[in-house]
Amino acid sequence: MSPEQMEQQHIRLNIMLPTAIFIEIQVLQVRAESDTGEFCLKPRHIDYVTSLVPGILTYRNLQGEDNFVAIDGGVLVKVRGKVEIATRNAVAGELGELVDIVQQMQQEYDDREKASRSAAAKLEIGFLKQFSRLGSQ
Repeated sequence: MSPEQMEQQHIRLNIMLPTAIFIEIQVLQVRAESDTGEFCLKPRHIDYVTSLVPGILTYRNLQGEDNFVAIDGGVLVKVRGKVEIATRNAVAGELGELVDIVQQMQQEYDDREKASRSAAAKLEIGFLKQFSRLGSQ
């Protein structure tokens, strides 16, 4: 098998944190979850971009073994034979151990979402108050 054919049989997976590269590995496939549901990427899958929700990412190594990483949401980009993921936090481990970590990440994600909505609502109220003052002058 030529090097080009070998290259088409696997994906280069890079998981990047804000301060470091978490994983750089050749894999057979990557499974993750976006807002629209779970998906699986294999070497010949079309190029793809999506946002990820907090959850468990699974990758199958070249020996055919599944490995698990809890991720705190992020962005996934697949271009040709490369999958790159940018996330705030990632923890590798056994599936059972990662369930609690993911629940904590999801709670933190929900808390950040609530804080963002609250800040947006306060800005909107402030804008409406200023607007009504201008209208009454």
